[in-house]
Amino acid sequence: MSATLDQREYFYRLVPHLLAQDERTALVLAEIGVGYLEPHLTADIRSRVVNVGIREQAMIGVAGGLALAGLRPIVHTFPPFLIERPFEQVKLDLGHQGVGAILVSSGGSYGWPQGGETHFGQRDVALLDTLDGWTVHVPGHVDDIDWMLRSAVASEDRVYIRLDGINNHRPYGHSDGRFTILQQGNSGTVISVGPMTDRVLAAAEGRDVTVLHASTIRPFDSRTLRATLTAPDVMIVEPYLAGTSVLQVNRALADVRHRVSGVGVEPGERRKYGTVAQHDRVNGLDIEGLSRSMTEFFG
Repeated sequence: MSATLDQREYFYRLVPHLLAQDERTALVLAEIGVGYLEPHLTADIRSRVVNVGIREQAMIGVAGGLALAGLRPIVHTFPPFLIERPFEQVKLDLGHQGVGAILVSSGGSYGWPQGGETHFGQRDVALLDTLDGWTVHVPGHVDDIDWMLRSAVASEDRVYIRLDGINNHRPYGHSDGRFTILQQGNSGTVISVGPMTDRVLAAAEGRDVTVLHASTIRPFDSRTLRATLTAPDVMIVEPYLAGTSVLQVNRALADVRHRVSGVGVEPGERRKYGTVAQHDRVNGLDIEGLSRSMTEFFG
């Protein structure tokens, strides 16, 4: 099944099975995704699927209430409607109340570019970094979604799973949150997050650098970064706001003189929306742009 589905489609196929397997789980939606999920909803789980309509603040509030009642809510919509618009509810109804939920976004930073600025989601992880206690998964392949969702359902934590329209050709991640060592070199380190890894490996071909893959970016795997560090020059490539994890690298290497470069979606509003590939090119997240950034940074 996974070979022919994108990340969002895979989620829509998987979540009904999780609802059926665990009566404690519930799904909260704000209209988006309802049509896709409807064919997969059976009578035994339908009562635990709540659609609040186009009311994203209420969606998070409902999730907080369900969590207080002992249920395990899964909440799904586009990133700006899941994190930005209801940020106060994410902060208070979940964090302040000390309850958990699983937030599952769709569309990445500009996965539906025709939606324009209202649907662009590059600020999501940076916003969650202002709150305590969040686990953040960034799947690079549809197979990652299975272990991410199942482990999240089995916990009581606050978990964000950031789905994108891009997949690597194979899964690289570890389910325990460790970075995966894909290449070792002596001239620096590149940390590639989620679906960026195939193109990072292509850009790093022939370069004497270490390449680490991250499917879980919070908590940040400082141990693997330190254990594999050679030259103290670190580039981190993320499919959301550029520089989001630079602070994490700085904390991990606080006792080491180092340089760090954060590559990702550049700040600022773009009013010419184009295609996903065009946005990648403008942000330097295609292979050519990443190769150029590596040359400029590592020499």
